[in-house]
Amino acid sequence: MTGRTLVRVLIASAVLAAGSLLAGCNTDEVSLAANAKANQPVSPKLIAAMNEKDMDLQSPILVRLFKQEAELEVWKQDRSGKFALLKTYPICRWSGDLGPKTREGDRQAPEGFYTITPGQMNPQSAYYLSFNTGYPNAYDRALGHTGSELMVHGDCSSRGCYAMTDEQIAEIYSLGRESFFGGQKQFQFEAFPFHMTPLNMAKHRNNPNMPFWKMIKEGYDHFEITRQEPKVDFCEKKYVFDAAKPADGAHDLVFNASAKCPAYVIPEDLAAATKQKQEEDSAEVARLIAKGTPVAKLNTGIDGGMNQVFAAHVPGGNTGLSEGGEGQGLSLLTTSRAPGTVPATVNPPRASDDPATAIAAAAPAPTAGPRTQVASAAAPAASTSSDNGGGFFSSFARKVGLSNASADTTASAAPPPTAPAKPKAGPRVELAKQAKPVEAKEVKQAASHPAPKPPVTDKPAANPQTAATSAPSGNLVSGAQPIVQANSFESRFSAMK
Repeated sequence: MTGRTLVRVLIASAVLAAGSLLAGCNTDEVSLAANAKANQPVSPKLIAAMNEKDMDLQSPILVRLFKQEAELEVWKQDRSGKFALLKTYPICRWSGDLGPKTREGDRQAPEGFYTITPGQMNPQSAYYLSFNTGYPNAYDRALGHTGSELMVHGDCSSRGCYAMTDEQIAEIYSLGRESFFGGQKQFQFEAFPFHMTPLNMAKHRNNPNMPFWKMIKEGYDHFEITRQEPKVDFCEKKYVFDAAKPADGAHDLVFNASAKCPAYVIPEDLAAATKQKQEEDSAEVARLIAKGTPVAKLNTGIDGGMNQVFAAHVPGGNTGLSEGGEGQGLSLLTTSRAPGTVPATVNPPRASDDPATAIAAAAPAPTAGPRTQVASAAAPAASTSSDNGGGFFSSFARKVGLSNASADTTASAAPPPTAPAKPKAGPRVELAKQAKPVEAKEVKQAASHPAPKPPVTDKPAANPQTAATSAPSGNLVSGAQPIVQANSFESRFSAMK
């Protein structure tokens, strides 16, 4: 594995240096490993876990995420062809409320089913590493939902994104990179408000998002039943899962998110199993309600959530809208080791009776005086609902620094005025100054995500970002060679391994 990784680094560097000569080639694979951060090897511990679970290093992956539990799951295909859970990562910070994103600037992190292509992987993110969730998908666009550059990234700072620690995103990125090198064209990203269990459905029965949640629960159920990635289509402004052409169908199915659904069927065995599961879940929800299961509290100005393992290591830590302990529960976790570096600038969710303070809740800590960053990646090219990513050369110059366009925007908070604040004034929100030239689209995004201005402190807090990497071992994952695309990075340079 060490030799193969080294060869990829050397070849990627050579190709990037001669990028102008490669126009027209499929170089998405090269963009996945354009620098040292993006090229970190999969840890020996994870490789050992793959061996134990009968998985290959470069087999396909699938990612599921849950806001209430503040957890991100990486599933990987084993040699039987089914997906099995490889690892669960606690989420350091997410913003907004339970429910889907609907408009630019609402601070909501998206919910639904999305696809991640190599072009959506961002090796030069200002937030260490990141990948674009692909929001909005065809369903979102059909409903007129707006927003852009919604990421899963490092730095534990969120404005509508899902933020991990740098060490966590490095590991997740490496798993995605290896699956692409193994021939996977795209992996599925599924974001849910919570695990779609009868208990959670009963607790949130009065939530106005329940119709949407019941719709995406069908895809959740399909995966729970089959352990296969559900096929996702859109029509009549709704999700359709695992649709197949009828036996007497004369033409292939064509879906349009805003148009009438074509005639389709769900495979009989899957349809029967899904119906049985839904009936059992509905009966359990009814029993829990009759038993007196309380309705979940409405958001009272809390902005997002944080896994308790991180909240325990942050001064004034609170899990917010995520489940977890408080008080003594969190204090017991302070002796545990956090899974990655938690920046000193991170602020936990904070409760308030004034919804206006929801924006301030995710601002930098008052004692930090940090810079404000906006994570972004190259805007995907026009695509179908199943392909939200662009090719490598659509953003080649930006990624290798050959133009002033930037994949990420880094801004510093403006210094506060010397005049004292007026009594009873609400929090002032100002647009952060740009630290370097950015595209008009990025300026518009920064304006739609204004950051509250932190007070001045005598000394700034450190913002460590530590790469999570272990020296690769000689352990290799055994198994058959993966199928690789004919024009892929691996096939074109296999003679040099």
